[in-house]
Amino acid sequence: MIELKHIYKVFPTADGEFTALNDVNITIEDGDVFGIVGMSGAGKSTLVRCINLLERPTSGQVVIDGKDLCAMSSRELIQQRRSISMIFQQFNLLMQRTCLKNICFPMEIAGVKKADAEKRARELLEIVGLPDKADAYPAQLSGGQKQRIAIARGLASDPKILLCDEATSALDPKTTRDILHLVKDINQRLGITVVVITHEMAVVEEICSHVAILDHGVLQESGSVEEVFSNPKTEAGRRLVYPDGVVMDKLPAGHVIRIAFNGGSSDEPLISSLAIDCGVKVSILGADTRTIDGKSFGTMMLGLPDNKEEADKAIAYIKKQPNITMEEVKNYHG
Repeated sequence: MIELKHIYKVFPTADGEFTALNDVNITIEDGDVFGIVGMSGAGKSTLVRCINLLERPTSGQVVIDGKDLCAMSSRELIQQRRSISMIFQQFNLLMQRTCLKNICFPMEIAGVKKADAEKRARELLEIVGLPDKADAYPAQLSGGQKQRIAIARGLASDPKILLCDEATSALDPKTTRDILHLVKDINQRLGITVVVITHEMAVVEEICSHVAILDHGVLQESGSVEEVFSNPKTEAGRRLVYPDGVVMDKLPAGHVIRIAFNGGSSDEPLISSLAIDCGVKVSILGADTRTIDGKSFGTMMLGLPDNKEEADKAIAYIKKQPNITMEEVKNYHG
């Protein structure tokens, strides 16, 4: 288990101090794929580097399996870091080494015998789907292949935790999906806890079970991906989950409600059911919904009839529907 407790990180600047992380508290269970998402400058990369103490927090605790890394000696920290691997956006491969030798590198540092290291490296090449690239050099690989080699190198120390810092940001969409599926497969096959740092909600949607949203160094909200996607509770969450959603100050005058789909069947037509079952017609003012594993998540803004009786009938009908929550939108402007 990873526990980040009251993490603060303050950097000195020419103009004073800059607080990159402000009292961040996150718990990540063993074996989870946990996303940390936010816009540029949110503090995501700083936070993930605090997990392995590449950045030491100004204050707070980084507790892994009950041990506070911030209280460890240098020798203890070196030992602990062997259970934490990290992959980066720019791959960071050694260009003068073959793929096999790149994967062997962390094992060489750990004192593993050459024959054992090469045997393990070949096993890892199989896991990442590149058994024929042992003797190739990084310059001969595509971006996706380079990231696969970087992942294999990250697995060479048999880590318990894999940190992915914008690991797919430099890749095209298809290669991104392939790498994400590989990471998910590794998580399921080896039981490794994966922490994914990204500014793309599509990445979180693809492989993560839980997510935390950062904004300007502050944890805005966290929870299961389904929970956060279905009903983000903060403005920062709504900006990320529904970047094209309805802007509140552009809604027309009238009775407006927001409904959130919380994982019901994607085949249930709510709007047509309202018209057929209740005889009430509503206006769709905006929607941002998606289907994950055959379930609907997202929000929809509906304009209700001016007639109070019809509006109340629609609200009562919606409230009875499973996996849907509703709230009235007030203080908007025409």
